Order: sequence, then structure tokens, then C-alpha cells
Amino acid sequence: MSSLQGKYALVTGASRGIGRASALALAKAGAKVIVHYSSSAAEADDVVATIRAAGGVAEKVSANLQAADGPHELAKKVRAIVGDRLDVLVANAGISRAVSIEETTIEDFDNQFAVNVRAPFFLVQQLLPVLGQDSSVILLSSLAARASVGALSAYAATKGAIDTLVKHFATALGERGIRVNAVAPGVVQTDMSNFTKTDAGRDITLGMQALKRLAVPDDIGDTIAFLASHDARWITGTTLSVDGGSKL
Repeated sequence: MSSLQGKYALVTGASRGIGRASALALAKAGAKVIVHYSSSAAEADDVVATIRAAGGVAEKVSANLQAADGPHELAKKVRAIVGDRLDVLVANAGISRAVSIEETTIEDFDNQFAVNVRAPFFLVQQLLPVLGQDSSVILLSSLAARASVGALSAYAATKGAIDTLVKHFATALGERGIRVNAVAPGVVQTDMSNFTKTDAGRDITLGMQALKRLAVPDDIGDTIAFLASHDARWITGTTLSVDGGSKL
């Protein structure tokens, strides 16, 4: 994979799970990584320490992306670090709630759209002055955007919105040389995923996948690092399924 040596990369929600794996993969490729977190300061410190221990460059920044001004606050902090150039933006931060249509509240619905859709939209907007030729924006979609997976209707709608934004952003920003793509994971083993910790959840997951093992965050993080690299220079406007062949 082409080196990201010396390039600045921001990963939102980078203190754990896919965000952490993405930050580590980008750092391994040489990027200087900005580790965003909302409330998990200790876990963000661990990511930064891990990158530095391997000889990389990293620092953490905090912002509440559920707040209306959260993306603006984060962009301001990031621009103070990177100066006039950000090479990679990974908008990974997201929330979900498995709940039936009947039990979904307005607060549940609004919070998911705030973090999963509004935040990446306005983060891209606010960082446009420092994104330019050969920059890569990577958003997080989901298998749930194209297939019915559990009681995730509101969450799935946010990821459908991301798939739409990818195409519009890629079209609008292509003239500036900015690539915009998304990755759509399936079920991934993370600290937050209780589903994969049960025998029933494991059986359901393996039953809908062509590849018969559970995904780990590195499976997604390595793909994100590829999309950020020069090797993916002719890929834009695409949502890439990274799900082991789920729901084929």
C-alpha cells in the first residue's frame, strides 16, 4: 500500500473499535493521526500512546458530535493542529440503538441522525478549507443500509443517508481533487457489540456470511487505510461493502 508518510489524518470516534483500528492502520502507513473522542479520554490516550510507542505521531482532540456545534468545534481544533492541509478525514463516530419501530422515541431518532449524519456533513463542510487535491474523505455506512438486520430501522436510515451523501459529496468535491467514499461493515466484534458475544448471535452472523468467521475491527481499519492511500486514487463516490459477503 502506498505510504501516507507525513500526511495528516483525522479519525472521529477513534478511542475504540473500528475507529481505533483505523487510527492504528493509518499510523502504520505513516500518517500523523488526530484521535478524536467524545468521552473516553483514557482510551484515546491509549491509542495515542500505542501509535507513539511504534514511532508514529498522534494526538487527541475532544468534541461532542451530538451537539449542533460539535463538528464546528472539532474542525476548529483540527485546523489549529494541521494548519492549511488535512489529507484524510475518517468520519467514523456513530451511535445505534436496537429498538423496535413501536419503541423508538423521537430522542432516539434525533440523536442517531445528529451523530451519524449531521455531524459528518458539517465536519466535511467546516474542513473544506484544508481539504484539497488528493485528500480522501471516508464515511462509515453499514450492511444495515442495504439489508434488514435486526431492530435497527432508525440506525439503518442514517446509514442510507450516508450512502446518498457519498455520491453527492464525491460529485461536488471531485473538481477539487477530493475523493469521497464509504465503507459498509457487517457485524464486527467490538467491545460494544454484545450480539457477537452470544452463541445465538455468533450463529446468526456466520449464517448470513459467505466467509465463516467473525469480523474484527482490523478488517475494517485496513480497508479504510487502503481507501485513504494513493493506491485507491481512482475510487470515489463508492460505498464499499466490507462484510465477509453478508446477505448475498
